[in-house]
Amino acid sequence: MTDSAPLFLTPDGPVRGHSHAGLVRASGIRYACAARFQPPVDEPAHAEVYEATAPGPVCPQVPDPALQEALGPALAGRTFDEDCLRLTVTAPPDYHAGPPRAVLVWIHGGSYVSGAGDLAFYDPAPLVREQGLVVVAVSYRLGMLGFLGHQHAPANLGLLDLLAALRWVQRNIAAFGGDASRVTLLGHSSGGDAAAHLMLADGAAGLFRRVILHSAPLGLASGRARMGRAMAAAVHPLPPDTPLETVLAAQPRAERAARWSGLRAGMPFGIQYGAAPLPPETAAPAAWQAAAWHFDVLIGATADELRFFAVIAPPLRRLLALPRPVPALLQALITGGSRRIYVGPAAAFARRHARAGGRAYLFRVPYHPPGSEFGGAHTIDLPLLFGSAEAWAPVPLLGEAAWPEVEAAGRPVRQFWADFARTGQLPPHIHLPGVLDVEQVRGNAR
Repeated sequence: MTDSAPLFLTPDGPVRGHSHAGLVRASGIRYACAARFQPPVDEPAHAEVYEATAPGPVCPQVPDPALQEALGPALAGRTFDEDCLRLTVTAPPDYHAGPPRAVLVWIHGGSYVSGAGDLAFYDPAPLVREQGLVVVAVSYRLGMLGFLGHQHAPANLGLLDLLAALRWVQRNIAAFGGDASRVTLLGHSSGGDAAAHLMLADGAAGLFRRVILHSAPLGLASGRARMGRAMAAAVHPLPPDTPLETVLAAQPRAERAARWSGLRAGMPFGIQYGAAPLPPETAAPAAWQAAAWHFDVLIGATADELRFFAVIAPPLRRLLALPRPVPALLQALITGGSRRIYVGPAAAFARRHARAGGRAYLFRVPYHPPGSEFGGAHTIDLPLLFGSAEAWAPVPLLGEAAWPEVEAAGRPVRQFWADFARTGQLPPHIHLPGVLDVEQVRGNAR
């Protein structure tokens, strides 16, 4: 196939994309702009052609060597800049033919401090090619720039960025063949936490219809106010004209200030209740209940979430290698922590949603690649949805698994997830041995 440059005539103005491997893309589109420590401003309409042929900048972030050990050099070669409020749209080559297509909006994880929406191992090509979806991958502000409210910066700036991206989708996605009335948020880890909180965010009404929440650390969302104040005090003063290098260098101080906070210290940056666009913490459960009729929910976790963090943390990794009973005791702690942070809160979220009249499905991913010390850990679900052999080759997470086996294991998962994005419904029970289990949660069913 000869690559061409498709021109998308959006209401915001013409966008020139690019074609690759049988799909069409528009990469690095600026959906909003924001001054340091200020809320985003929607990108204005433009008469000239917007060149969307290359990835946009990544939010500046503090490197994490341990994370790189697990996920490989994911950010190698990327440009870092605060002008990072960008998104990438991937669509089938016949996007302009037939009825509008369901839209997935991908919200990446990374503990609210790392990553970007359009990394190579998040490539939605398999979902788009097999299922005919339109996928939007969003990058937003992280860490010190997006999720630490202090004297000079409102909290939840990254969450406001995501709302701006969803407004862009509503205005423009039809030009890419997408159906603005069938938008599904697909969030992983902190991205799943963000997606769950967007359900009750001020200004989110009508921006999306469904949510798929992978490994959302909902068990860490509550009781964070005191920790947030301590983190803000640890970096004060931090005016907007502080050099970027100084802002990033303050992040370890903020993280150290959170260490007394128990499990929450494992993800010190995050959403803050009572700051725009979120309600007070005491009002959040009722707000989720009130929103339940407006959203279909598919939520779940992997079989052994916290093993990911045990493997990448050198002290815990050494304990895993010791003779029994030490590894068995550590595994018990991993299992208990996984249940408290991810598995239990996911089940509770699904039950509350169903009782309030919403449609909810609860899933579990037991997938365990051969030869992987990570096992069925946090992030092991991602290659079942995204990426290619080339993208995942440098990632130790997959152990000795051959990519054709991973791709085959993921194909029915992609089918079910696309069906959910299209209709909000799945079979009451799904069992893919060694890969996926899904069950509808009964409540006040529609």
